[in-house]
Amino acid sequence: MADPVVLDAGPLVAFINRGDQYHEWACGWVRHLNCKLLTCDAVVSETFFLVQHNPVGITTLLSYLDEGIVLLDFNLGAHLSSVTALMRNYRDIPMALADACLVRMSELQPGARIFNLDSDFQRYRRHGRQTLPLIHPA
Repeated sequence: MADPVVLDAGPLVAFINRGDQYHEWACGWVRHLNCKLLTCDAVVSETFFLVQHNPVGITTLLSYLDEGIVLLDFNLGAHLSSVTALMRNYRDIPMALADACLVRMSELQPGARIFNLDSDFQRYRRHGRQTLPLIHPA
């Protein structure tokens, strides 16, 4: 199995919502990937907020979590100082909590790519200097 992919809310919402402009793109990548899809509580919370008016979306997200299609794989408490440092470093953007968690997750999983729609990830750096390997629409 390939290195894991760190999953952001944008592609997760797109994968769930057939009406999303990135739905086909996200589905194509998910079919193509043969790896674990890892995320964090902050991304799940953001995703629930974004699909809150879509009962099918909520049910689908719950089933992805329950079936292990999307794995929660981050303990914010254990990495709070690193996440806080990232958010301070990128306060001019500003960096969301979920984004900081994903960058930290990519630091912990060196081969992992971040699956996202947010152009800010092109500005973020791992360990302060390394560009992030991304799965992002052109």
